[in-house]
Amino acid sequence: MRLLLYNIRYAVGVGANMHMPLPGAGYLLGNQTVLPEITRFIKGQEPDIVGLIEVDTGSIRSRKVNQAETIAESLGMSSSFQVKYGESSINQLLPIIRKQGNALLAGPGIHGESFHFFDTGVKRLIIELELEECAVFLVHLSLKYRHRHLQLRRLYDLISVTRKPVIVAGDFNTFWGQNEIYLFMKAAGLKSANVEGLPSYPSRSARKELDFILYQDGINVTHFEIPQVRFSDHLPLICDFDIV
Repeated sequence: MRLLLYNIRYAVGVGANMHMPLPGAGYLLGNQTVLPEITRFIKGQEPDIVGLIEVDTGSIRSRKVNQAETIAESLGMSSSFQVKYGESSINQLLPIIRKQGNALLAGPGIHGESFHFFDTGVKRLIIELELEECAVFLVHLSLKYRHRHLQLRRLYDLISVTRKPVIVAGDFNTFWGQNEIYLFMKAAGLKSANVEGLPSYPSRSARKELDFILYQDGINVTHFEIPQVRFSDHLPLICDFDIV
């Protein structure tokens, strides 16, 4: 099976276009040429599972287009998506922001998905997808170090009661790389598919390892790569694996 993980930055793109006509204006105005490029790239990789971080689920920025559903339809997959803020968060009331989420795509006919939420941090969503032979968790952890470690504790609790081999994928915002999550990985029996610790951020000149695909025993990784494509400020991760 092939898992593709990609923080797509709401398909607003990178570079000078992001800052026209004002610095950071791209976050509000969007860029309608980027999503088709991302979709073509993902489709060309022929993934079985796609984890998308920073997806616009239908704000005015994306012209009311749900990016998760659009990519899933092109791939012939089903999508499981949710806004990444807790139900009581003020972000649920703010235009554009209230449509910012994450998504897991698989196909056809996703079933067994669950949405969990961290107790701390602004970004709180955990998507769990139970497949026939394994379970996949998708996360986007807090920018704050203390919050990240409280979130990892909650994530460990979810993993520890899962009966199938687990894959955890997402943007961990680990500015110190794998060293920052070493104890979590040991406690949960997880290994990184990125054995060389290759960086994924920023895409124009990657030097930080923020994005991870972690896996437990019972899963055999046969291939890992980070394609050098620059449709977002993150690079995508691709992992091929078998269930043993």
